[in-house]
Amino acid sequence: MSNKSILAAGIDAGSTQTRCAIMLFEGERIRLLGHGSAPSQGWTKSRIADQQAVSECILAAAEEAERSAQTAIETVVAGIGGLTTRGANTRGRMDLGRPREIEQRDINRAMDRARNVQMQEDRMILQLLPQDFVVDDHPGFHDPRGMLASVIEANAHLVTVSGQDHANLVGAINRAHLSVDETVFEPIAACYASVLPEDRREGVALIDIGAHSTELICFHGESAQLASTLRICGEHFSRDLAHALRIPVDAANIVKEEFGSAMTDGTPQNSVVELPIPDTWGRDAKDAPRRLINGILESRAVELFEMVRGELARVGMQRAIASGLVICGAGALLAGLCDVAERVLDAPARIGLAQGILEWPERLNTPEWTCVAGLAMYSARLRSMVDLERQSVGMLGRILR
Repeated sequence: MSNKSILAAGIDAGSTQTRCAIMLFEGERIRLLGHGSAPSQGWTKSRIADQQAVSECILAAAEEAERSAQTAIETVVAGIGGLTTRGANTRGRMDLGRPREIEQRDINRAMDRARNVQMQEDRMILQLLPQDFVVDDHPGFHDPRGMLASVIEANAHLVTVSGQDHANLVGAINRAHLSVDETVFEPIAACYASVLPEDRREGVALIDIGAHSTELICFHGESAQLASTLRICGEHFSRDLAHALRIPVDAANIVKEEFGSAMTDGTPQNSVVELPIPDTWGRDAKDAPRRLINGILESRAVELFEMVRGELARVGMQRAIASGLVICGAGALLAGLCDVAERVLDAPARIGLAQGILEWPERLNTPEWTCVAGLAMYSARLRSMVDLERQSVGMLGRILR
């Protein structure tokens, strides 16, 4: 790995907030230089509806980060998620012809064959995440180079996304006068920033709850076992309150953030909340029992984590996440969410915060900034490998080690 200083940046273009982080990678240390954010415009249900508006938000966040860092950036690693992102296991087989030592080129060819799958129209490969290798019908090898074999098979997890959505995001970033080094599935970036390698080996699931989309990633033994999206997101919590309390969604969001909890246990029976009714409605302010508010939020939280449990069970990982569940994204700010997750999943749960970054300010120590921190860290490690051997099982496979 190069010891020279490397400038790296990440862009997290969310549907409600756009964030940028600039970091400096020096040897084995990474330091925050600057950060910026801007309210997002141009998104509809986690998809870009107005590319120019999204580009302006990206430019505003990047310029603020550049002023804070007192340096300019040209390239970024961008996060992508949304309802069109999917994951599936795949396998590639390579017949060596005769028993001989496995070389790097054999691994590359096996991974290429794993990548070569038939996809529906408008689907593209976002990331190919290596799992393990089968050498002459013996499974479980992570690095089979140098072993004698006649057949090698590569197991991998393939993350795909809508090609149109990907092109729209990259185009918006290019319009902001930035080039894209790589696009990364957002929960992978969040996991890179908030989960230690030993926790990934023991088994961990990370859920990134955004305003309009929720993504899930699960690792075990350093390999990705599951990548998926869930249909419940942060906006559902607010809309549930708006419908039940008969108030605008914006007002319901205020109630959720300032007074809400995903747990009804411990809520006093006589506790009430004054609902923020807009003056334009011409109605007097009214109160609502806090237990009612928390009960609504708890019901939706239980439904969300039951979906997580179902996804984990689908790939046989329900009882394999010894390191528990990590919750990131703006939706993780809801009080009591970890308690509900632990009850439903019967596993430890915690809020995912960025770790190991020098000069990371306290005000950014929230789950909203975890993803962009991971994107910048990913960019730093990615750029540090430019001078190293380019032939590899997969860049992410080395990064996540």
